[in-house]
Amino acid sequence: MSSPGRAQRSLRRGRSVRMAIALIALGSVARAAAIPVKVVVVTMFERGADKGDQPGELQYWVERNTLDRVVPFPQGFHDLRMNRDGVLAVLTGVGTAKSAAAIMALGMDARFDLTHAYWLVAGIAGINPARGSIGSAAWAEWVVDGDLAREIDAREIPKEWKTGYLPLRGAAPYEEPRDSSEGEVYHLEPGLVEWAFRLTEHVPLQDSEAMRAARSPYREANAQRPPFVMKGDTLSSGTFWHGKLLNEWATDWVAYHTGGKGGFVTTAMEDTGTLQSLTLLAKAGRVDLNRVLVLRTASNYDMPPEGVTAAENLARLKLGSYTAYLPSLEAAWKVGNTVVEELVRGWGKYRERTPSGKR
Repeated sequence: MSSPGRAQRSLRRGRSVRMAIALIALGSVARAAAIPVKVVVVTMFERGADKGDQPGELQYWVERNTLDRVVPFPQGFHDLRMNRDGVLAVLTGVGTAKSAAAIMALGMDARFDLTHAYWLVAGIAGINPARGSIGSAAWAEWVVDGDLAREIDAREIPKEWKTGYLPLRGAAPYEEPRDSSEGEVYHLEPGLVEWAFRLTEHVPLQDSEAMRAARSPYREANAQRPPFVMKGDTLSSGTFWHGKLLNEWATDWVAYHTGGKGGFVTTAMEDTGTLQSLTLLAKAGRVDLNRVLVLRTASNYDMPPEGVTAAENLARLKLGSYTAYLPSLEAAWKVGNTVVEELVRGWGKYRERTPSGKR
């Protein structure tokens, strides 16, 4: 004959088992009910409304991809936009802090199944005139952080140093061995980047008389080219920097953190925040890092031509008035959407296996 205490413990265990089964069932239902997403388009800023006025990075996607479903996103910077084809757009806000917060909030949102989703960062940037011209589009394989560092004021830099900007764990510029343990560099899946580039390398990009005039003072051959699609790596920093000397620093910084494998092409402000969140979300099984692409298009050069000071040129660079502002937004949509359309059209094969063969 069992005691009352034993019977009560048995009853509690039974209730616990039933509760656990119920929670598992609810979790399964929640996952089954989650909205499957094919592509997430990551944009960073908008000028005003989502459509109908001067565009930022989101507007062309809303208008041209019929992102007519507005999904409330109070935990993020801006409400989400989605269409019937499974394309979801997120506007993160400017800077690495906002992008990291928004992407983490989206990645943990139980309303969406992002396990097979491709991620396309599509935004404008400054461009290194040694590597490209305004209006051009660059697919990044390497994304390097320009904020995680130690710094000495320029007036106190030792004479033998090239810069006062040091690796976060370093005591001298470009000290070896490198330490990238804090998220200083991200390497995207090379096969997917190559696939995106090959798919889009011949996409015609907008040019204009104003853009031709803007690039004519530059002596670099690539700076004088009409807009083109390329592969090129990006430096992500919260400071909008400008000038020849900082361009030299960016070139050296990207080469250092990639072990000479990467080459500095574009400068942006959010991408390492986005990739840090995606890295952690991948560890949690929420996203697949083999499905991430970063596309940056050039609205301006990151340094002036000869005969113009950095301060003079920087004073001309106001958001919305860059010579290639609208053409760079057009390029981000036109090149990026070529990839989005292919992924949606071929979803039967791209859902389980990436274009580069990754599962």
